[in-house]
Amino acid sequence: MQRRKFIGTATAGAAVGALAGPAIVRAQPTVRWRLASSFPKSLDTIFGAAEIVAKRVAQITNNKFQISVHAAGEIVPGLQVLDAVQNGTIEAGHTALYYFFGKEPSWAVATAIPFGLNARQYNAWWHHGGGDKVFNEFARKSGVVAFLNGNTGAQMGGWFRKEINTVDDLKGLKFRVGGFAGQVLTKLGVVPQQIAGGDIYPALEKGTIDAAEWVGPYDDEKLGFNKVAKFYYYPGWWEGGPALHSIVNQKALDALPPDYRAAWEAANEEGNTYMISKYDAGNPLALKRLVAGGTVLKPFSRPILEACYKATQEVYAETSAKSPDFKKLHDHYFGFQRDQISWFRVTENTFDDFMASARR
Repeated sequence: MQRRKFIGTATAGAAVGALAGPAIVRAQPTVRWRLASSFPKSLDTIFGAAEIVAKRVAQITNNKFQISVHAAGEIVPGLQVLDAVQNGTIEAGHTALYYFFGKEPSWAVATAIPFGLNARQYNAWWHHGGGDKVFNEFARKSGVVAFLNGNTGAQMGGWFRKEINTVDDLKGLKFRVGGFAGQVLTKLGVVPQQIAGGDIYPALEKGTIDAAEWVGPYDDEKLGFNKVAKFYYYPGWWEGGPALHSIVNQKALDALPPDYRAAWEAANEEGNTYMISKYDAGNPLALKRLVAGGTVLKPFSRPILEACYKATQEVYAETSAKSPDFKKLHDHYFGFQRDQISWFRVTENTFDDFMASARR
């Protein structure tokens, strides 16, 4: 009896003490970010990855962390997103970091470089091969941090107004292509043009350029390239698995409460999965429609691919000699690729090859 009385008294005392103590739960702050995309809203898959992030972050934080997403040109042009994040005009951006190759070639490694990793290999490199760490060591020098948010999968080689049958056919070709691909193709006589996505169609239509690459059938159909160029080439050897990233101003990131940062990181992973899966679902049907509408689908010839591969190695050697940051990233990236290729040859490639022939 005394024991029960003691327990009851102790429990009541603890309850009173808890009620009388100081409140330890603090209200979560309201955080508002602006995120500028390098892409137009019409490209629902690539633009949509940023929208996914904003939506999920708001849901996870009970609408306390709000991110407004702006299409290219609403705050800054698509090719100025990195500058705007660096100088704090906006807190975040969603972009293809190889757009900023002209500032420093190392930016291109984050997205895609010629004859590089495919989408699955890139995810493995970024998350488990040290890619995140080694790239962000470079990015932080510019006051930004990159988070993986999307991959298009292997891209097409682009739309051409005339057939490209030999290496000589590349000479003098005005081709909308940027980054390393542009430097490689320059060695083969191409005149590369860097043009934002929304400006490609009029340039191709007017003949300002002779050819243009973008992503793949799903987006290319939306942009109407098939209406102004007949020949559709593959593969886009310069973009075997191009990754998109959300970039954040370092100071803005450091100011986030830990749970808001966790929400941000988780939401970007969702965006990453969303993009590649949507492209994989949409590209096959879009390609069927394009071919049915008169598009001529053609592979780059083996001699063209071999010439491009050789020129690529020359550009890598030249760039590594000039940029220690690029050399470090290049060696890390391609060191990881060697084992990946060995593994994929054993089962992934053999399975895919068999299925392609069996379903032909």
